[in-house]
Amino acid sequence: MAGVPFDSMTGKIWYNGDLVDWADAKVHVLTHGLHYGSSVFEGERAYGGAIFKSREHSQRLLESARLLDFEIPYTVEEIDAAKKAVLDANGFKDAYIRPVAWRGSEMMGVSAQANRINLAIAAWEWPSYFDPAQRLKGIRLDIAEYRRPDPRTAPSRSKAAGLYMICTISKHQAERKGYADALMLDWEGRVAECTGANIFFTKNGVIHTPIADCFLDGITRRTVIDLARARGIEVVERRIMPEELGDFEECFITGTAAEVTPVGEIGPYRFTPGPICTAMFEDYMAAVQPKAERKSAAA
Repeated sequence: MAGVPFDSMTGKIWYNGDLVDWADAKVHVLTHGLHYGSSVFEGERAYGGAIFKSREHSQRLLESARLLDFEIPYTVEEIDAAKKAVLDANGFKDAYIRPVAWRGSEMMGVSAQANRINLAIAAWEWPSYFDPAQRLKGIRLDIAEYRRPDPRTAPSRSKAAGLYMICTISKHQAERKGYADALMLDWEGRVAECTGANIFFTKNGVIHTPIADCFLDGITRRTVIDLARARGIEVVERRIMPEELGDFEECFITGTAAEVTPVGEIGPYRFTPGPICTAMFEDYMAAVQPKAERKSAAA
């Protein structure tokens, strides 16, 4: 579907309990989620027809909504089943899945207690988030001007649409300079994350990653931390200052879209993708394969 606008794609979207034609999944221009950012979403991947950590994503979607003061009228089990129904209806095995929930158009104003809470789930085939050739040698990151906000000023633990406004701005600025993405600092000038992925560094065989207190503690992030510790690699979650970047050897980012992607450059700092990047990439790709495929590969 490369080059096709998303509103012109075909297939089925799950919309408030029904599978509807892609073109019929619409919202009104006076939807509260559009005007006031009252929307939450998830980004998930299916490998071989199985959605990786589907339940954890559904649980986080419900929690994100609660942090934005609304309740999604479906259970984790119902959301999981709906995601699977979308995959099956579109005939996808390897795909990206996007659940999104939002306040509707019944009231227009900051206050919107009476608005209907809507839920839609779409899926589409989506290859690597970054250019494959560039990914192997490490992507290049700019350093963003905008910073992740103080958690006292925004619901940082939610995957809320409004929190991505500065991410889009920062990624656009980075791409105009020829970078693949941008590293964002937090409100106190410490290393935080990229525009849509968490970040890791290595030094003397130890992995270092920022504490996830003002940005999303990614499901892929937690998966990679568990995989590293299972290998016996020490993982330290701590405050990291920008001036430390020159002391690290390897760097990689993680996320549902990014999976595990090595970084070769952050502004003036250089990194060489090495054994830890390779191990985390291989372990993660093995982890996301459905059990049946893993057994077949091992046979």
